[in-house]
Amino acid sequence: MANFGYTLMTEQSGPKDLVRYAQAAERAGFDFEVCSDHYSPWLVSQGHSPYAWAVLGAVAQATERVELMTYVTCPTMRYHPAVVAQKAATLQLLADGRFTLGLGSGENLNEHTVGRGWPTVDVRQSMLEEAVHIIRALHGGELTTFAGDHFRVDSARIWDLPDDGVPIGIAVSGDDSIERFAPLADHMIAVEPDEKLVSAWEASHQGAGARKIGQVPISWDPDKEAAVDRAHDQFRWFGGGWAVNADLPTTAGFEAASCFVRPDDVAGSIACGPDLDELAAAAGPYLDAGFTDIAFVQVGDQAQDRFLAEAAGPLLERARALTEHHA
Repeated sequence: MANFGYTLMTEQSGPKDLVRYAQAAERAGFDFEVCSDHYSPWLVSQGHSPYAWAVLGAVAQATERVELMTYVTCPTMRYHPAVVAQKAATLQLLADGRFTLGLGSGENLNEHTVGRGWPTVDVRQSMLEEAVHIIRALHGGELTTFAGDHFRVDSARIWDLPDDGVPIGIAVSGDDSIERFAPLADHMIAVEPDEKLVSAWEASHQGAGARKIGQVPISWDPDKEAAVDRAHDQFRWFGGGWAVNADLPTTAGFEAASCFVRPDDVAGSIACGPDLDELAAAAGPYLDAGFTDIAFVQVGDQAQDRFLAEAAGPLLERARALTEHHA
């Protein structure tokens, strides 16, 4: 049986609203909640980008049951990996063991803000690999000194550590990243429902019970036209694909890259409207590919309250029913 999650989209909502949505999503029956970790939204119309770790700290105290996760944090440029290790340990304590640290190699949109440039993908992957080693070492509780190609750690120790550590999920996109990161991660994260990714991960990963975690956007609204318009306004960047999205540096770049995307184009790739069967079916490709966890993204801040109150519960019923047909 797959698990279904709710996405706390920091790019489209303010911090207090996100905490409120997290509570409502738990009441609606979601199994887990993932939180994006951006310095900037993709589009100006989204209009938000609060600090994910402060939001998650509040969410950890405001919820009781749902698992929590960063989706995903880049531990290489904005954040030194030693600082990420400390943040993750603290959040795990606040969440009473419900937190998973989701990591990835980042996006130029967020990481360029600290003025260190934007490395090539090979360098970014090498930095991420080194960062994971540092985080693992610090989560072991010992005094840690590290001198690598990209990072140094000098006599560091995390003093407040959870007894059972912090599980780590790593975002992968192909054979090279799977070969590099499957031995280092507890769980797989991917943004495309690719069965080959799951098969390659399982072949490379030695641990039992690894989760394969994906994410799918939807735009629920009783008025289908309104749902499409909202998705076009706030999520038209989505169609660019990871290869484009990772390298664009500013909201202006995303505006330019998506200026010719039409509402019909968005509706062709994101399920929109009131039909909950259609929205639930958006998770089908991930289930077919062997993913164990799928987080829904409800597009648009203005739609969250009504979605969580009226649609989320019935949507979860339909999504869970789908797992019986995709087993």
